[in-house]
Amino acid sequence: MSDARVAAVPVEDDGQRLLDVRQDATLLVDRKRQDATGAYAHLREGVLHRLRAAQSLLPAGLRLLVVEGYRPLALQRTYFEDYAATLRTANPNWPETQVHTAASRYVSPPGIAPHSAGAAVDLTLADTDGHELDLGTWINASPEESKGACYTQATDITAAAQENRRILCTALTAAGLVNYPTEWWHWSYGDRYWALMTGAATARYGPYESL
Repeated sequence: MSDARVAAVPVEDDGQRLLDVRQDATLLVDRKRQDATGAYAHLREGVLHRLRAAQSLLPAGLRLLVVEGYRPLALQRTYFEDYAATLRTANPNWPETQVHTAASRYVSPPGIAPHSAGAAVDLTLADTDGHELDLGTWINASPEESKGACYTQATDITAAAQENRRILCTALTAAGLVNYPTEWWHWSYGDRYWALMTGAATARYGPYESL
């Protein structure tokens, strides 16, 4: 997300509302990121539609497990600033521009964050009982913590985890979502990053202030 081309993509928000994923029996929703307002379980209508399509493409016995969707701008700002502070402490000689660039690879700057547009979802695979499958790392593992295993194309994970990532990527890509390659769990549709990756002239969704 540190690429200036992402921020340069114009937004023509089509005004789609945020929908509560918990009201859709098609998808499983994990509560590990739940918040008082239920924001974590909301997504733009177009994103939810594509997740339903991706679910239909999965092999029998597998389910998409949604962990976090919409993230209010204030919360996104906290995540970004906290991670930047961690990098700043660990690398005291880095100039601020380097801190910002490095932080942006893992946490999107608030103004362009797909989660704050209701356009991004963090998710994984589970069995029909909701038990998570092995995808190599936990969701939100940083590059430092996982030694790079959080990268979608990482090879230093088990064969089973690689296969599960392949299944996840195949279904979500076919449904029209794009992955952020440093985070195997992060997928989006309609945001600035999606527009840049797909060649769309504009993003469909911009920052969404509140539920």
